[in-house]
Amino acid sequence: MHCRHFSLINPLVVLAVAGFMLVFGPAQTGAAGNSRAVNTDYFLYGDFIHQNNIKTVLFNQEGFELSDPLIRMGSDNHLVLRFDDLDADYKNYYYTIIHCDAHWQPSELRQFEYIEGFFDDQITEYHRSINTRVPFTHYRLEFPNRNLMPTKSGNYILKVFLDGNRNNVVLTRRFMLFEQTVSIEGYVDRANLVRYRDRRQQLSFSINTSAYHISNPYRDLRLVITQNGRWDNAITDLPPRSIRGNLLVYDYEDRLLFEGGNEYRRFDIRSLRYLSQRVQDIQSTRRHWDVYLLPDRIRAHHGYVTDSDINGRYQVITQDARNNMLESDYAWVHFHLPMEESLERGHLFVMGELTHWHFSEENKMGYNYGEQAYELSLLLKQGYYNYLYAFVEQENGVADLSLIEGSHSLTENDYTIYVYHRAPGALHDRLIGVTHMNSSIHR
Repeated sequence: MHCRHFSLINPLVVLAVAGFMLVFGPAQTGAAGNSRAVNTDYFLYGDFIHQNNIKTVLFNQEGFELSDPLIRMGSDNHLVLRFDDLDADYKNYYYTIIHCDAHWQPSELRQFEYIEGFFDDQITEYHRSINTRVPFTHYRLEFPNRNLMPTKSGNYILKVFLDGNRNNVVLTRRFMLFEQTVSIEGYVDRANLVRYRDRRQQLSFSINTSAYHISNPYRDLRLVITQNGRWDNAITDLPPRSIRGNLLVYDYEDRLLFEGGNEYRRFDIRSLRYLSQRVQDIQSTRRHWDVYLLPDRIRAHHGYVTDSDINGRYQVITQDARNNMLESDYAWVHFHLPMEESLERGHLFVMGELTHWHFSEENKMGYNYGEQAYELSLLLKQGYYNYLYAFVEQENGVADLSLIEGSHSLTENDYTIYVYHRAPGALHDRLIGVTHMNSSIHR
């Protein structure tokens, strides 16, 4: 994940480590010693919320709430963006799209080269919340549409801004348009190397280019491989280990490895009327709800246990009313992880789609010396949630899930392979192939 600097509204502290961004609030110094303060306003190319009143941003394929924002060019599929404004009034939200390269930097294309229709458009569909203690206005956008349509494959940023002012950015979300001009076949298994076999997973795959000419795969191809939709641990720019005719073979033993991690923790707040999965107590006031989760435990020294999860994602659902988006209320959810001593070498974060896969001040846990536990409170909409605890070392800024969660090669994980091509002289990276693999299929 990368950043560029443009005019925006709120300066933050940003730390670029290991290809992703750590974001900290204005008064903070960051999670690592080499963090730097940004004294000017900025713009980040990634999944970010820039206004505190914006909550529960969902961006997925229409009809598939747990899907990635990914659609095939020429298809009739659409993406749906939804978000809540807790100011509970009406605002003039606009949006535009920015074409990016394989590494989420702006491409050299001009807008008229990748947009058909208007360069920006207004979000006109909105509804007020119904019978919620925390009032909000819910906005919805179906995209692409007849007013604004991308014409090139590749990576895009959907940028939402206020009152027609592109510099007054509210939120950004990644999405991808792909062509399936190459085919990809592969599998996920336990690591071949003995020293990694119990805790890491290894990908092996090949790309068939018989229907699409690539003059120099080592120079012109760019690969990105993600695990469960995360970008902080993505593997990028790996060349083929060998070429066999039209097959580009990627069968490295040591360069296509991911930590297996553990199955995601979960809690269920679809109802605020009774205690459900992992909920210890529910309290209410006239203005909001408080949900206290059962104390979690450190799983690093426990064996692997098969469990069903949704790989870090969440679904907005209410069992207390009929309309999931408009009648689901917000609650302060309180996390509690007992630990005899605080971690001195870094910080602990609640991680998952519920925190946008970021490591920021919003989801950084604090240590309660009286309780001897790490704690955090998040304002979340009713639904079903997955999460993990991630430790980010102060020195290198790398997220380590194994310290709290452990890591097992038998864990079920989703992997996505993105194949980009830039022909000699071209100005942008085409996304010419995508495939999904799951680690449980080849156990």
